Amino acid sequence: MTKTILVTGGAGYIGSHACKALARAGYEPVAYDSLVRGHRDAVRWGPLVEGDLADRALLVATLKRHRVEAVMHFAAFAYVEESVREPALYFRNNVINTFGLFEAMREAGAGRIVFSSTCATYGVPERVPIAEDMPQHPVNPYGEGKLMVERALHWLDAAQGLKFAALRYFNAAGADPDGEIGEDHDPETHLIPLILQTALKQRAEIAIYGTDYPTPDGSAVRDYIHVQDLAEAHVRALQYLEGGGSSVALNLGTGTGHSVRETIASAERVTGLSIPKREAPRRAGDPPALVADARRARAVLGWQARVSDIDTIVATAWAWHSARAGRAAPTRGTVSG
Repeated sequence: MTKTILVTGGAGYIGSHACKALARAGYEPVAYDSLVRGHRDAVRWGPLVEGDLADRALLVATLKRHRVEAVMHFAAFAYVEESVREPALYFRNNVINTFGLFEAMREAGAGRIVFSSTCATYGVPERVPIAEDMPQHPVNPYGEGKLMVERALHWLDAAQGLKFAALRYFNAAGADPDGEIGEDHDPETHLIPLILQTALKQRAEIAIYGTDYPTPDGSAVRDYIHVQDLAEAHVRALQYLEGGGSSVALNLGTGTGHSVRETIASAERVTGLSIPKREAPRRAGDPPALVADARRARAVLGWQARVSDIDTIVATAWAWHSARAGRAAPTRGTVSG
């Protein structure tokens, strides 16, 4: 009998890729999404239940009707700057509503969850690469809310046996290599889509925020991980819990960082275009470098990133954004997979 997994936020960027990975692995994903920031046309590998996490009755009914065995929880607001402006919105949606999900799961008898956490729980790290046992000191409400949920999961496991995998991932990027789904945020704040929108002349230029960081070229460094690799890690984490694994928190990344300038250079290689850029002051709260130590994920899940070299990430994103813009996407990079 096919196991059914509830995917909250299943119409979103990472959630929709996770639904595809689940279907490929033989599960039936049920996407639960309010569509406030998700996209109906991204739900292609199972049914969609349109609903809000705050709707406890609908959550319980959905869990019971579909005989859900486990949950992948992606549903959250995820704009750091917005969280600083509207902290109450973020704590209500990302924390309080998540606690309601936990209560609904207990009522419905679903005892396993793979939780979408973030490297933002670490704040400004004391060193890189960042290991899971390093201090977690968030510097914005988004990261603080994710850490609150991680702490709640620890106590729920101790009190009620709710088994969890909290996956702290770094910079999700890229698009489905088959071209079926990709990254579509409004507003868009992620670097690679912004670069590619500039290449497509949808933006005048790409800003390099900060040129005096203590990094090789002065621009900020981030660990980019392909969204398909992230999705596969979630499936591995689910299977780990199904096999009786203990609750765990894991970093998901590549262990390799790329600066803003290096990422722009990759886009120029892949697209064959010169991309207009301008230098701008640092943004408050931006750490110089965020790079994962992902060795624990390899040891626990047998997982490692396979398609997360920067040119492959950019090439898959370029193909998807170009198709949406109604133009062909000749590339100089090579997509591997």
